[in-house]
Amino acid sequence: MKISNTPNNTSSITGFILLGFPCSREGQILLFVLFSGVYLLTLMGNGSIICAVCWDQRLHTPMYILLANFSFLEICYVTSTVPNMLANFLSDNKVIFFSGCFLQFYFFFSLGSTECFFLAIMAFDRYLAICQPLHYPTLMTRRLCTNLVVSCWVLGFLWFPVPIIIISQMSFCGSRIIDHFLCDPGPLLALTCTKTPVMEVFWEIISSLLLFIPFLCIMSSYALVLRAVLRVPSAAGQRKAFSTCGSHLAVVSLFYGSVMVMYLSPTSEHEAGMQKLVTLFYSVGTPLINPLIYSLRNKDMKLALQKFLGI
Repeated sequence: MKISNTPNNTSSITGFILLGFPCSREGQILLFVLFSGVYLLTLMGNGSIICAVCWDQRLHTPMYILLANFSFLEICYVTSTVPNMLANFLSDNKVIFFSGCFLQFYFFFSLGSTECFFLAIMAFDRYLAICQPLHYPTLMTRRLCTNLVVSCWVLGFLWFPVPIIIISQMSFCGSRIIDHFLCDPGPLLALTCTKTPVMEVFWEIISSLLLFIPFLCIMSSYALVLRAVLRVPSAAGQRKAFSTCGSHLAVVSLFYGSVMVMYLSPTSEHEAGMQKLVTLFYSVGTPLINPLIYSLRNKDMKLALQKFLGI
């Protein structure tokens, strides 16, 4: 990475400045307390699901094994941003080193990619359970479930290394101030010494593929599920089938809705405030909400959590 210093008051820093959420010192402390609480609740919520699945033998099925892995992913995802954001609230200079910035960049987008793939295989699991109920135990074996989980992690972490390495080798000029709470490609590319339209187009293409390929798999799975459910003669059977998919559909809607607003909206230029709010929602809000969605709408998970927590 090449740095071109300009005569300004930030020319002596050795990294980027993450502005985060500019406000008074008291406001920064209040935000620190607020997000510390959100982070702890996220860890507790997702950690409880992992422990409940490990502890309750009845939940040792592909559906809940995928859910436990998804909860672990959510813990990793929120940890890629919040601890640095908390440190920033208490910092005076708000500097993140270049290596730290691109490591955060890589892990944040790799974990986000892994989440897209996880949501797709969870939809595939629901498709097999509802549309192929008699063959489900022989189709969704422990080995297949393990292979799908490993594939999600590998694909997620292999999706973005090339563009991130290319961006890290570019020359950066100016103040190096990023009006965001994390290292995001938009603000980073805006700080390069020369415009890079090819890199921007390449980023848009791989981001679009990442979002649309799993999303199409999810929609295809649920289209087949819907067709199968509508053929069920009893209303009770239809409600039971829909209830097994409701939680996952809610999580998909929250995550994909916010991500698509951020990266696939007609205008590529967003106000910095809107960028931060939308990114905050899908990177911090959804990992907090997801355990509530899965525990409140799933009787087996609710019972397992109550037994595990001694309620």
